[in-house]
Amino acid sequence: MNIAKECRDILTQEGINSQSSIDFEVNGEVMSLTIDYIIDTYMQASNESQLVFYAALQKSLDAKEMGIEKFFEGMGQLLLMTHLSKKFDLD
Repeated sequence: MNIAKECRDILTQEGINSQSSIDFEVNGEVMSLTIDYIIDTYMQASNESQLVFYAALQKSLDAKEMGIEKFFEGMGQLLLMTHLSKKFDLD
């Protein structure tokens, strides 16, 4: 099972372009991440983490208050927070 392809297939079925960007404001700066970038980054994780990402994406289809767009906003925010925490790690 190619999880990245499955994720992109869901986006296609929902009429969402995986090249779409989501903007985030970080310390007064706007950073943009594409949905493809978010998927590709999570696909670098363990197989188990990939399956969790895929399952959460599937659940977002059913969640009227969340939806796919909010799912990717949340996943993008998590990526940025992880990146920033590594950048400022003082250990």
